[in-house]
Amino acid sequence: MAAKTLTIDGKEVSAAEGATILEAASDAGITLPTLCHLEGVYDVGACRMCLVEIAGTPKLLPACTTQVSEGMNVTTTSERLQQYRKMILELLFAERNHVCAVCVANGHCELQTLAYRQGMDHVRYDYCFPKWDVDITHPLYGMDHNRCILCTRCVRVCWHIEGAGTKNVAGRGAKAQIITDLFQPWGESDTCTNCGKCVMSCPTGALFYRGATVGEMERDRSKLEFIVTAREKKQWIP
Repeated sequence: MAAKTLTIDGKEVSAAEGATILEAASDAGITLPTLCHLEGVYDVGACRMCLVEIAGTPKLLPACTTQVSEGMNVTTTSERLQQYRKMILELLFAERNHVCAVCVANGHCELQTLAYRQGMDHVRYDYCFPKWDVDITHPLYGMDHNRCILCTRCVRVCWHIEGAGTKNVAGRGAKAQIITDLFQPWGESDTCTNCGKCVMSCPTGALFYRGATVGEMERDRSKLEFIVTAREKKQWIP
């Protein structure tokens, strides 16, 4: 496979043909903010946090779904990008009910961490204060739609790592939500295998282990990476 040579933040790097800008930047030691990206599952460019500037292209493009090309000149940090990322974070906080002080993921939340790193100290937009339910019908896990940022990590993990197809997205815009099967309570699902992979994948406090209290929800994603790596290397095939 032919290699592509490109420039990222003034640094010349090489990447395999078909690789994304996010992969090329990561291999070069350049960190980009992400929320919907998760190692082991395909990218969808949902959160737009990894937007980058590409010379000769007027619009910003998501690094996770944009493939590298020969001679590409990429900028990952600029005043324009910082403003866009801060705006996205503020909109995420305003759209639902993210109250960090009483969240199970407080101190272990990727949304919260990115807000700190991007210098978000207030929200300029009116809070929507939607009335979302908390589904605790499952004996092991819970789903708090108030904390969901619709990154679809749980959906992709459920479909493409576990293969159950339990989680999906219904609705559009601000009314979109993660559903179980055909709008069934999670505890009544016939397809859920109780594997917990969706809970491991969640970047916020939207999916949690029942019994977890404020600040106790930590994620161990090494299990997901182990499964994906083992499948790619065919370690389970005799």
